[in-house]
Amino acid sequence: MTYDTLLNDRAKLVEVMRAISDGAEADGRSELNEAENTAFEAKKKELASLNAAIEVEETIRQAELSLSPRLGDSQPLPGDQDDKQDEPAGFNTFGDMLQAVAVASKTQGANVDPRLIGPQAATGLSEGVTSDGGFLVNTDVASGLLTNVYETGILTGRVARTPISANANGLKLNGIDETSRASGSQWGGITSYWLNEGGTLTGSKPKFRQVELNLKKLIGLCYATDELLSDAAALESVITTGFANVFGFKMDESIVRGTGAGQPLGILNSACKVTVSAEGGQAATTIVSENVEKMYARMHPRGLGNAVWLVNQDCWPELFNMYHSVGTGGSTTFLPPGGLSASPYHTLLGRPVIPCEQCSTLGTEGDIIFADLSQYMMIDKGGVQTASSIHVQFTTDESVFRFVVRVDGQPTWASAVTPAQGSNTVSPFITLATRS
Repeated sequence: MTYDTLLNDRAKLVEVMRAISDGAEADGRSELNEAENTAFEAKKKELASLNAAIEVEETIRQAELSLSPRLGDSQPLPGDQDDKQDEPAGFNTFGDMLQAVAVASKTQGANVDPRLIGPQAATGLSEGVTSDGGFLVNTDVASGLLTNVYETGILTGRVARTPISANANGLKLNGIDETSRASGSQWGGITSYWLNEGGTLTGSKPKFRQVELNLKKLIGLCYATDELLSDAAALESVITTGFANVFGFKMDESIVRGTGAGQPLGILNSACKVTVSAEGGQAATTIVSENVEKMYARMHPRGLGNAVWLVNQDCWPELFNMYHSVGTGGSTTFLPPGGLSASPYHTLLGRPVIPCEQCSTLGTEGDIIFADLSQYMMIDKGGVQTASSIHVQFTTDESVFRFVVRVDGQPTWASAVTPAQGSNTVSPFITLATRS
């Protein structure tokens, strides 16, 4: 069974499961009846089996991609030979493919390399707009480009990432609507209790909410002189390196600062963020030990093993100077016993410290963030699109390549949660209020 077949089967199975659930809702029932529940559980087992098969196929594809000596090598993957027998041969390198795109653009589609069209029909995606020079990147090249983006970004490789199949433009997840860990509110309303013999049972049920992610477009342009276009190897190096770095930066920026309007929703604009107040009388543009200790205390307990400190590089002097008072003495918070003569631990309260240029400047909320990035969900659609035009920079004898990748992301928590004991809410994302 081919990879695309597996994805299509999963999409159909999810539709059946949704139909079962919607049928109960249409009848005004909050729970499935016995027959529906039996059918749903059977489909759930099929889904688990399909997911396992898809995961195996994805692992094999990534391994084969990493072993390929050429970025643009489009040798068929196991299970795909029958689907690709009639396709034109693939490009030797990504640079070769970009040169073919540029030629097609200059001739307005009159001399289109058949290798540019073949992958589109095979993947079932839309045809290239040859009059505009628009073409899809080969599937294996697209995967390699997107992998480079995730490896270049500091944060994108740490979030929970879910690829979206060819038949979908978004993802809906059913999450637990939990705002309190107090008894009777856990998991949105599940109650457990000790019961004496003969006592009366009280029923309860969880409360759900839906997390919806819809793909957004991230676009980048790269200019290439005709001299660069004549050298496929140099063209490939310049564009793949530049594309990966710029897109990696922009996706990291969206995780931290995204508005959610036409782009992913970032930590600083999320409703689940907890902001710790500055200390009374604390000077502007400072970070003190009490700040980080109180931030640590607001991390949800299950997230402490995953959490990291994200800091703007301007925060380093403040971290080096942090001092924890003990009686009439004390010790430095961040530096090791050897002081400035020894290398910093690069951990703070046992968790890694990661410099991140997308964080705010020192003294502003977001200059230091305590984050459990496993609670940030990001989706992407693996096809990267590229198009070329000779008209944008015609007077300077340059061609321009346009790259498009579709992604979205947001925290999985809807709000901070009140713990079972105590009133200070906890969250996967903790910031320090502006000190001014």
